[in-house]
Amino acid sequence: MAMDEHTGGTAAAADVTDVTEDVETLAGNDDVTRYPIAPGYRVNVRTGPGTKYGIVRTLPYGMKVPVYCQKPGERVTGPYGTSNLWDNIANGQFVADAYVHTGSDGYIAPHCD
Repeated sequence: MAMDEHTGGTAAAADVTDVTEDVETLAGNDDVTRYPIAPGYRVNVRTGPGTKYGIVRTLPYGMKVPVYCQKPGERVTGPYGTSNLWDNIANGQFVADAYVHTGSDGYIAPHCD
C-alpha cells in the first residue's frame, strides 16, 4: 500500500510557472472526458503503474485529467479507496486511480496495451 502518491504544501512562484506550462500541455484540445484529481491533493505523475516508477511531474491542485486507458499495477490507497488501477493521462504518464474521481471503482477506459 503506497502512501506517497500526493504531496502537500504550496508551490513557490517559480514552480507555479512551470506547472502552468505543464497544465497547458496536458490540457490539449482533444474531446476526451476529463476527471478531477481529489481536492487538496497534488498527485505524482509516473512513467508506469506504480510508485517505483519515476516521477514525470506533480499535478497542481484542482487539475482535471483525461484517461486514455487504464492498466493494473501497484495497489494504492487514496481518497477514493484502494485500487491497483492506474490511469494513462498522456503518452507514458500514469496516475493512481485512487486519486482520480472517475465515479467508478472499475475500468472507465480501455485497458492499456
